[in-house]
Amino acid sequence: MSKDNFKHLLFDQFARIGKCLGSGPRLELLEYLAQGERKVESLARVSGFSVANTSQHLRQLHQAGLVISRKEAQQVYYRLSDEMVVDLLDVLRKVAERNLAEIDRLVKTYLNVRDELEPVSASDLLLKARNKEVTVLDVRPPEEYEAGHLPHAINIPLADLEKNLKKLGNEKEIVAYCRGPHCVLAFEAVSRLRKNGFSAHRFEAGFPEWKRQGLPIETTAQQSIPEIQAER
Repeated sequence: MSKDNFKHLLFDQFARIGKCLGSGPRLELLEYLAQGERKVESLARVSGFSVANTSQHLRQLHQAGLVISRKEAQQVYYRLSDEMVVDLLDVLRKVAERNLAEIDRLVKTYLNVRDELEPVSASDLLLKARNKEVTVLDVRPPEEYEAGHLPHAINIPLADLEKNLKKLGNEKEIVAYCRGPHCVLAFEAVSRLRKNGFSAHRFEAGFPEWKRQGLPIETTAQQSIPEIQAER
């Protein structure tokens, strides 16, 4: 095999990853899988895609080596094949933010209107959480929280936030987080909290990025709000 042929074949294999990532729905599914292992039906429900379309996208991700699967009874579960997939998504996001004007327009239109303040960094959040200076609020669905979350985080899905405002208490700053830097859930949670008189900020990233940095995580069962309040 000549040197040129080797390079052609090698870059063809690299291109398999790029081709697979060239799909918004598949990138979205990877973000959900970065929260933890999910079954096909669960991914279809959270993404809003049909089960058939979800399965098709997952098969392509599997063929590209980005996810792996296992079968339990009649259910098929998927997870990321490697934690470096999180790095790949992060680099893709940063390159897009740096070079595509449309990204900036979308963020300003849909996200900055909800939260224009500087988000909290991982190092600051870790220090404040250890010193019990903040309430860490996870606004993802319970199954994602239970698969892994930031230490001492309270889980209140965004849909349940309003009815639990009185139970949160306003003696501490609240730092909300969800799936990643552009996850609408955290932006919306911070906006709602501020409108109700809370001091609230957003974590600059999400659970996958926190975990990828090697920072401590928990996988304990979800605590209810009454239990949390009783511990204070």
